[in-house]
Amino acid sequence: LQKNKFESLRKVSFMTSHMTSLKYLDMSNNLLRHDGAGVQCQWAGSLTELDLSSNQLADAVFECLPVNVKKLSLQNNQISNVPSGVAELKSLEELNLASNRLADLPGCSGFTSLQFLNIEMNSILTPSADFFQSCPRVRELQAGHNPFKCSCELQAFIHLERQLGGKLFGWPAAYVCEYPEGLRGTELKDFHLSPLACNTTLLLVTALLLTLVLVAAVAFLCIYLDVPWYVRMTWQWTQTKRRAWHDPPGDQGAVLQFHAFISYSERDSPWVKNELIPNLEKGEGCVQLCQHERNFIPGKSIVENIINCIEKSYKSIFVLSPNFVQSEWCHYELYFAHHKLFSENSNSLILILLEPIPPYLIPARYHKLKALMAKRTYMEWPKERSKRALFWANLRAAISINLP
Repeated sequence: LQKNKFESLRKVSFMTSHMTSLKYLDMSNNLLRHDGAGVQCQWAGSLTELDLSSNQLADAVFECLPVNVKKLSLQNNQISNVPSGVAELKSLEELNLASNRLADLPGCSGFTSLQFLNIEMNSILTPSADFFQSCPRVRELQAGHNPFKCSCELQAFIHLERQLGGKLFGWPAAYVCEYPEGLRGTELKDFHLSPLACNTTLLLVTALLLTLVLVAAVAFLCIYLDVPWYVRMTWQWTQTKRRAWHDPPGDQGAVLQFHAFISYSERDSPWVKNELIPNLEKGEGCVQLCQHERNFIPGKSIVENIINCIEKSYKSIFVLSPNFVQSEWCHYELYFAHHKLFSENSNSLILILLEPIPPYLIPARYHKLKALMAKRTYMEWPKERSKRALFWANLRAAISINLP
């Protein structure tokens, strides 16, 4: 009865109810519909093969099907879902749902004997990988010519084909990626993604481990290069500058008050007090030296005092020795004096090598000192008394300036 104008599937079912010998019925290419209004259909009990393709049937058709049917064709209709628990077709062996609107493979809860399923040319993007678990009797699945979306969800379906081998009809030519645009035309057998890209837990663990390694590496480099120390010192510098800007104009001491600021280790203080200060501050061309013991202002922080003394001094004299590189405060003073050297583009550093410093004794944080000793001329304290007069003359000449 194909290619006629039948409209009501329920009326067709009643029409066959008295045909006790009817086994095969072809109602394709009609105008059949079924609204599922709760009215039961009544098919001939002998009907085992029914063709309802190319009609206007929707999901409600599963409420109106012959219970003993073995071969059912619903191709080219408007079915978007196979409702579970509606149809109990325990004898159904072949089901054709090609060219409909299905978005996934149907389950087999109502089709316990299903062996062949055709679901080609639907709207399936990522078919469920557990189809064959719910449909253990299915021997052949035709699912090609769907707009497959090649993503992680599809990987399980591809692996399923490799495990079962032969159950997917038309593999691999009929199974082609449609989305995303960059993979369009790629056969599913050639589509591969790494486990890391598809396993969210593994991806998060890997990202966490890489982050921890990166943080550990950065922390190690920061400690090795003494970055926290430099950050702290830069913060102290900016804080002191900020306070200086907010001081009243009369309190600002930007003018030079000293010829030189002396930086030295406390262990070298006997040489500074007995040799350096007496020889520079006495006699002709008296030099005014800034020494922390007598010129630091009580009440201010040590760092602030260091910065103020360096800024108020024309030069900064550093008495270098193995003791110097072991002093934390000497490093602060060198850091700020070096900062002034570059910020003001001045030639304000004078290096006096009191004792030779083996390179291995200089810590990593003293890379500035290494660079200064490599590039700048430093004065060596002579052991011979005959050469000391020239040493003092050269030192005086290096810091000669008329203070206001």
